[in-house]
Parts: sequence; C-alpha cells; structure tokens
Amino acid sequence: MIKQILEVGLGGFLGSVARYFLSKLNLHTDFLSIPVGTLAVNILGSYVIGLLTGISEKSELLTMEWRLFLMVGICGGFTTFSTFTSENLMLMHNGQFFSVFLYTGMSIIFGFLAVYLGYITTNLL
Repeated sequence: MIKQILEVGLGGFLGSVARYFLSKLNLHTDFLSIPVGTLAVNILGSYVIGLLTGISEKSELLTMEWRLFLMVGICGGFTTFSTFTSENLMLMHNGQFFSVFLYTGMSIIFGFLAVYLGYITTNLL
C-alpha cells in the first residue's frame, strides 16, 4: 500500500509542477478572456489519459504500478477541474458570460475529442 501511495504521490507532484508551468500561459495569452493555460492543460491531459487507456487495454506494457503513476498520479495532478470551475466563476463575476459559455463548451468538446484521439492513436501502435 505504501508503494502505491508513493507512486501516485510522485506522479501527482510531477503533474502539478507541469500544470503550474503550462498554466502560466494564462498570464501571457488572451483569447476572449479564456484561461488558455488551463484549457490547454485539460485538453492535453485528456489526450494523454485516452492514449494511456488505449495502451492499457491493448497490451500489458503498462503494469498496475505504471497506470497508478501515470494516470492517477501525473494526469490527476496535471489536469484540474477545480481550477476550471473557479476560473468560470471569476468570468461570471466579471460579467463575461459569453466567455463562460465558450470556455465551458471548448473544454468539454475539445477535452472529449482529445481523449478519443488519444485512445484511437493506440490503434496505430
């Protein structure tokens, strides 16, 4: 049990640090007030988790330990729903309702497409 906790914890640390650096795009990129960094993190994370899911289903390449480290740890630490919802709340407080709907729609649509693309990418392996 301690080994699994350490695998998830180390992966979570690495994913969170990667999210921190990529989310800095929020400070430098303005597209209709949408938090581009968080959007990119969630779409990229969706793709990676789809890819890892496909690999896990099609081969024994990823052991349970690697799935814990990569999917639960890194992807879990990398993507963030709480940041997404709090950013939408701030947009609402600022009266930017169009940006709320656009950001939410883009996150759902592109997140789903990314996880699907990641999954079907494994058909090429």
